[in-house]
Amino acid sequence: MPTDSVSAAESFTADRPKMKCIRVLLVDDHFLVRQGLRKYLSHHLDIELVGEAADGEEAVRLTDLLKPDVVVMDINMPRMNGIEATGSIMRKHPHLLVIGLSFYAGNENGEALLGAGACLLLEKGTAYNHLPQAIYQVVDRRVDFGASTRSSLA
Repeated sequence: MPTDSVSAAESFTADRPKMKCIRVLLVDDHFLVRQGLRKYLSHHLDIELVGEAADGEEAVRLTDLLKPDVVVMDINMPRMNGIEATGSIMRKHPHLLVIGLSFYAGNENGEALLGAGACLLLEKGTAYNHLPQAIYQVVDRRVDFGASTRSSLA
């Protein structure tokens, strides 16, 4: 990772109000995507990656077990897709924050994910640049406006 990206991350983190570490569950069926996002998130000291899942069924199980603050959820996965998993998670944990990932954020699947309870949808191609800030943004909005606030911030 370039040095300027780390300093930008540190700068963004320094400007945020001090709060507890944000616990994140990363869900994507592609190992390399998870690996890249894990590495990028590791530069943010107030974001703790508590687990990873390769499909929606595992995401639902790990959400119950690990109790993350934010789930970063891919839409297209085997066994149970991200839309179904998000719906299942939101029924059990209505105050949980879900950020969706998709190659095509503007399609029907993106709308379905938001309809299932995700609060934000990011395109995978830009996730490396925007995921930490998106996590901060949805967590800060929950703190500022209450946990029931849901909207597309994209």
